Amino acid sequence: MSDSQYRMLIDGELVEATGGRVYDNINPATEEVLGTAPNAGVEDVERAIHAARRAFDTTTWSTDVEFRRTCLIQLQDVLRKHAEDMRPVLIAEAGLPYELTKQVGLDGSIEMIGHYIDLLENYEFEKVITPNAGDEGAHRVIRREAAGVVAAITPWNYPVFLALGKLAPTLAAGCTVVLKPAPDTPWSTLEIGRLLNEHTDIPAGVVNIVTTDDNEVASVLTTHPEVDAITFTGSTATGRRIMAAAAPTVKRLQLELGGKSSAIVLDDADFASAIPFIVGTTMSHAGQGCGIYSRLLVPRERQEEAIAIAEATMKMIPWGDPADPNNYMGPLANKKQYESVLRYYAQAEDAGRVITGGKASDRFDKGYYVEPTIVADADPRSVVAQEEIFGPLLCIIPFDDDDEAIAISNDTVYGLAGGVWSADPERARKVAEGMRAGAIQINDQMWNHQTAPFGGYKQSGVGREWGVEGLEDMLQVKSIARPA
Repeated sequence: MSDSQYRMLIDGELVEATGGRVYDNINPATEEVLGTAPNAGVEDVERAIHAARRAFDTTTWSTDVEFRRTCLIQLQDVLRKHAEDMRPVLIAEAGLPYELTKQVGLDGSIEMIGHYIDLLENYEFEKVITPNAGDEGAHRVIRREAAGVVAAITPWNYPVFLALGKLAPTLAAGCTVVLKPAPDTPWSTLEIGRLLNEHTDIPAGVVNIVTTDDNEVASVLTTHPEVDAITFTGSTATGRRIMAAAAPTVKRLQLELGGKSSAIVLDDADFASAIPFIVGTTMSHAGQGCGIYSRLLVPRERQEEAIAIAEATMKMIPWGDPADPNNYMGPLANKKQYESVLRYYAQAEDAGRVITGGKASDRFDKGYYVEPTIVADADPRSVVAQEEIFGPLLCIIPFDDDDEAIAISNDTVYGLAGGVWSADPERARKVAEGMRAGAIQINDQMWNHQTAPFGGYKQSGVGREWGVEGLEDMLQVKSIARPA
């Protein structure tokens, strides 16, 4: 598909940016320009917001549950039919490895829409509270109503997954939305807008998608008085700015922010199965995931064994061209992230022993590739063990007992995810319950599922996505008391 076909969706029309403004879309694997994307100005964003406001206030979208469910079914169907067309675009602009597009990166994302389709079949948007004894005259109704106009802002690491993770619950709840993807991955999200506009009955203005590389233009979404709520996935630093910008109008916030997730492998665990899995998450999409395990906590007396398994696993996993189905890891998504990860690599020796990696890749003449890296015997208070790197760097940190492992895991400003491996289910449960994070894995039981709410403690965020909670974050609660 040529770049001229990638247009923004505003008020039911596929449009270019005012004045025909565009910016370049870069392939991170080659550093070549793929083409261009519309570069919205303030006037374009405001037009999208006004369209969403009108659609919410003047149509039946917010009240017609069955119609919304039908439209979500249509959206899922058309995305399934066009997944093969979207796949090469996603690989090219995000550097997302082919195999990941067959999973959560694309195919899995489309299937997860079904969670909200199913929820709408039986979800109680209204219920009557049974009166207590002596209060029989009161008739109280609890209604859950759409929050209103939602600004959805997504990052570049998993553009389709994150776009659909915002669109599905907001639409299921009856909200209208203005979605702004990261400037680094515009085409994948714009294609969702085109398919939605051409193949579903979603009314004009209910979904609007704008692209821009100007943060000042994007910030209109966080301050505009006609926006009722913001759902954002991205860094904690940006999340703080959004909170501050939204404060004057007291917008409802759902923020899924940074993480520095710990994998605690206890002394009775099966190291041969646990550690390769953990290393795999570290290398997945070059470590560009908020919930990856970037800290491996192991018993001090078994640290050298853990290092040997981790190093062997990391050297065995193939990486390179993301379009090659055999590769598990591709490049970092853009030049800025590439330079950021290399700055962290430069500090790795100050944190501990660099076992492997620690520099830019010399395999390729072009592309934002870095070597997968292990820092062993890492100081848990060091920069690379405390800050979110968003690159393939694993810190191996020793501990002396379960309580110390929990304390090290919790000694960070983040609290997004974590994991515990042990042969003793009760022991693992106690460690998991002591970890201050929003999603915990025990052994091979994964937390990332559409039926389970996902979000963080501390500076990893506010609110929850997925599960029933993901729908309810997009709803307001109204109590109506009237005579029986």
